[in-house]
Amino acid sequence: MPVQPQSRDSGQPTGTKAVGADASGAGPEQENPAPPFPDADLMYIADLLPAGERQRYLDIREFLQSRVRAQSIDYWNREEFPFGLLAEMGKRGLGGLQTDGTSKLFKGLMYVEVARADVSLSALVGIHNELIVGMINELGSEEQKRRWLPGLTAFTQLGAFALTEPDHGSDIAGGLASTARLENGEWVINGAKRWIGAGTIADFALVWARDVADQQIKGFIVETDRPGYAATKIANKIGLRIMQNADIVLDDVRIPEANLLPGATDFSKANELLRDSRAWVGWQGAGIQLAAFDVARSYSLQRRQFGRELARFQLIQQQLAEILGNASASLALMVQLARIQEDGRLEMAQAAMAKATTTRLARASVAMGRSLLGGNGISSDFEMGKLFGDAEILYTYEGSYEINSLIVARAVTGKSAFV
Repeated sequence: MPVQPQSRDSGQPTGTKAVGADASGAGPEQENPAPPFPDADLMYIADLLPAGERQRYLDIREFLQSRVRAQSIDYWNREEFPFGLLAEMGKRGLGGLQTDGTSKLFKGLMYVEVARADVSLSALVGIHNELIVGMINELGSEEQKRRWLPGLTAFTQLGAFALTEPDHGSDIAGGLASTARLENGEWVINGAKRWIGAGTIADFALVWARDVADQQIKGFIVETDRPGYAATKIANKIGLRIMQNADIVLDDVRIPEANLLPGATDFSKANELLRDSRAWVGWQGAGIQLAAFDVARSYSLQRRQFGRELARFQLIQQQLAEILGNASASLALMVQLARIQEDGRLEMAQAAMAKATTTRLARASVAMGRSLLGGNGISSDFEMGKLFGDAEILYTYEGSYEINSLIVARAVTGKSAFV
């Protein structure tokens, strides 16, 4: 059941305590004709947006719920990419969130709502904005910006962020093995990458390789039609099945010298954007929990057992309240993080804590949702099984839960647990 925008013109939420209810808000047979918070925003988070941004947020949320959410299930089941939906998302500006001048809160809530409709597409939107558009806009040359940004922001072109390798994930900064050498005015790239989102469908990959001359990790634009570039889709994933993750092999791939990102001549230049990308997953963690709540609430109101709706059972109500509580706590954490970002004070430890916390809560929330749906909870046809698988990916990528926890602990103790 798609969420619907809630009117708050009266200054009070609909469905406030009825006459005759006791101090706890409970009444013997109190009924509400519709859920009192149809958008599940008990903390009025969307009201923090400026008026113009809030209306755009509501319009895009309605599109995502009515157009993307239901259609994504078949694509998820088939592990196929919905190019038609991508074009529609591009028309609504979701390819240019990084450069459109809107607030950090608006961008974050857009990530929430795309994740609420489909987590795979939210991964694409987030990586595209934070790591592709962001890297070229901030680290690219003027020519690279002219060449790529118009198509990227319109979602008519895609990039892939090629950092992780088959043997190096959490230790990639120190262990990166892909190499680049400058030879007769061309860079020659060799190596392998793994888990690269959109690697099989992108127009180019932002490849991170170690310059053999100075041993610095640098960023290169590698067009995917160049000889020596090969991408193979990683199949049979339990989650994020719409995202076309790939194994990439780079075998003496030659690119012009000008394809080096001038602002990415050592790995430290990318750290700020990688930090922001880690924070972005925190918004995904909140969005998937709202999706779990939407599905669980709708199911509990429609499904009948023992002659009455599931929503009338105390254990079901407790689970619904806990899922929404987790989601609301996650949103509140991310709102504060957005404020810190706006002030330019975001550190990696804060981003790591946000990502670790919301994805931990997401894992718990979707597990309760799966339980609430009983046997139907394991089927993607009822959506919760899809969310259950996707939550596992959020828990692991952009730094696993464990690695992010160690980053936080290092910041608060001054002691590193890393080798």
